[in-house]
Amino acid sequence: MQCGLEQMNDCERSPNRTNLRVNFNEKGAEVKERREKFLTAKYGSHQMSLIRKRLAVEMWLYDELQKLFDPPSEAIDVDIDEILDMDTDEIRRSHLIRLLSVCKRPQSDISKFISDLLDRAKTL
Repeated sequence: MQCGLEQMNDCERSPNRTNLRVNFNEKGAEVKERREKFLTAKYGSHQMSLIRKRLAVEMWLYDELQKLFDPPSEAIDVDIDEILDMDTDEIRRSHLIRLLSVCKRPQSDISKFISDLLDRAKTL
């Protein structure tokens, strides 16, 4: 990009302007690669701590589901928001038992997972 000054003719000059004009010329060879631009948002510290807490629970949930369903092709999707929207722990527990009914792990492992998930969901 070049910046140049040109003289204006007397007929182009307005009475309250100087005789200088700025031109910007863009040369194709000098144009640098355009950087990718990302939109970012700035959250307050309290909001960021809630996001981190939620992310930690979701990552734990993902890891535990990978352990429960050893071949990943059998894995199910557990929606934390759906669990949090349920009224009582009994309803949550029965929903999770129904979801995990296809799991081939011992019942003790499934019960431990459900208890841990419900405890972690209470922190959100």
